[in-house]
Amino acid sequence: MRLTCSKEDLAAVLAAVGRVTSTKSTVPVLANVLIEAKDGAVLVAATDMEVSLRAPLVATIEEPGSVVLPRLASDIVRSMAPGSVVIDHRPGEGIVSLSSGASSFTLNCHQASEFPELPTDSGTGITLPATTLVSVSEHVVKAASRDDTRPVLTGVLVRLEADSLTMVATDSYRLAVSRGSMTSGPPEPIEALVPARALAEAQRVIALAGVDEVELVLTESQGTLRAGGVRLTTRLIDGQFPDYRQLIPDRFEHDLVLSRPELLGVLTRIGVLAQRNTPVRMSFETGQLTVSAVSDQLGEGRESLPVPFSGDSLEIGFNVEFLRAGVDSIDGDSVRLGIISPLRPGLLRGENDDFRYLLMPIRLSG
Repeated sequence: MRLTCSKEDLAAVLAAVGRVTSTKSTVPVLANVLIEAKDGAVLVAATDMEVSLRAPLVATIEEPGSVVLPRLASDIVRSMAPGSVVIDHRPGEGIVSLSSGASSFTLNCHQASEFPELPTDSGTGITLPATTLVSVSEHVVKAASRDDTRPVLTGVLVRLEADSLTMVATDSYRLAVSRGSMTSGPPEPIEALVPARALAEAQRVIALAGVDEVELVLTESQGTLRAGGVRLTTRLIDGQFPDYRQLIPDRFEHDLVLSRPELLGVLTRIGVLAQRNTPVRMSFETGQLTVSAVSDQLGEGRESLPVPFSGDSLEIGFNVEFLRAGVDSIDGDSVRLGIISPLRPGLLRGENDDFRYLLMPIRLSG
């Protein structure tokens, strides 16, 4: 195999595809990237056997063939001077050469025959605006659990309906629900539990492809995102996702509208002291909210801001990072905070209910 491409194109594709390589697998080839040149096209691919990514590379093919590039190649290409890069590999040899201008590298490599077969890309999907998929997924992926002992919670519930896309994620301490409008959804609702990691990669894939529309294919065991010539495929998670509708309260004792930039600024400053398991305290009194944190090692901080609160005083504690992430995810200049009691979850919303963020409180001492 011998091909020539621009340094910029190669660096961008290797960086994007390389994100799904495996660093923990006992199969060494999974830590590398496959380049395949045939039928006048070049494909770059990687997989960790859970998530697979394939992207086209604009290149001139002098000799067709395939090779598995070591992950180090991405760093080398990125450091090269602007211009053309030549990739050269002879069948059966365990080395591949990369050259650009006065620079040349010879690297040990795997044979393409060692690379696992990639998932089949088939089936008709649902076409939706790329911005809708990115916006909805960005609002929820951070709320998914990273604890692999509870695989269901590491996923995001994706629900496609005739006029909307809804995604839900929870780590049992917080729950995020985001909804976006669409015009060409399925006639009957479709649900799937997609790994949060795959949706995070989907956002990058869409940026790489630079497309306005994407196609989402959901089968019983596999999900595929088609964005231009890029294909992202993931195994779906098997299990029952919690019924989020039953978890979100219908009514609140206090439903307050706060300045989002002001609240975010206060949480950022006070959050410096609220480290690890130290909760941030939100003390509500008539017309005022005081946010505070106390650390035995660092000290104490407090800041007040006006809020339309009335009634008996109320104090509730939250994980400051979770709370700040929820406020930060809301679009617009105002945030609605619904509170029932110090021991019941609070709910964050924007100007409408397209995004809801439920947060469990932390029991306060003293």
